[in-house]
Amino acid sequence: MTEFKNIDVLELSTLLVQRSIRLIDVRSESEFTQGYIKGANLLPLHLIPIRLHELDNLAPTVFYCRVGARSAQAAAFAVSKGFTQAYNLQGGIMAWKQAGLPLEM
Repeated sequence: MTEFKNIDVLELSTLLVQRSIRLIDVRSESEFTQGYIKGANLLPLHLIPIRLHELDNLAPTVFYCRVGARSAQAAAFAVSKGFTQAYNLQGGIMAWKQAGLPLEM
């Protein structure tokens, strides 16, 4: 069985520039409005079981949250549902901020 891969902020910033990936923010709407990574789509963790089927399971998909725990759950669930390229951003958006990378508001 395929497992999701953990990536760090450097890998994500490279992926965002080099190729087309889907970026999913699994935080709450109120967290999202406080700042998100450019290009991210909001899909709160509690909606993943209901709406994951709306996403292409063959497309590279990076999940992120505040520190990486909820997004790891989302990535694991995606893999269990047939996603072949599911990634988790280690450290979440907090690591992104600490690296000095930009946020959208």
